[in-house]
Amino acid sequence: MEGLQEQLKRITDKLQQVVHSYQLLQKEHDQLSREVVTLRDKEKARLIRIDELEMKMTALQTVTGQLNDGEKKEVEKRINRYIREIDRCIALLSE
Repeated sequence: MEGLQEQLKRITDKLQQVVHSYQLLQKEHDQLSREVVTLRDKEKARLIRIDELEMKMTALQTVTGQLNDGEKKEVEKRINRYIREIDRCIALLSE
């Protein structure tokens, strides 16, 4: 009978260790998940900033006349895309 109680105690101890390890891993997982969300937000903000800076750089190059033919065509495409988007917005507001 005593051997059975010892086995039961060992099983209980091991189970408590597993539960404790699980809780630690769960905390670590939660922390890493929050970190992933934070890093994704920072990446999104940086990508937005990069787009803004690229647009400013293109505007400066356009003003100073430092664009080559390919860059000029790209600027024209971007302007046309903006105009189409503005026209769509105006059409939606007119409805």
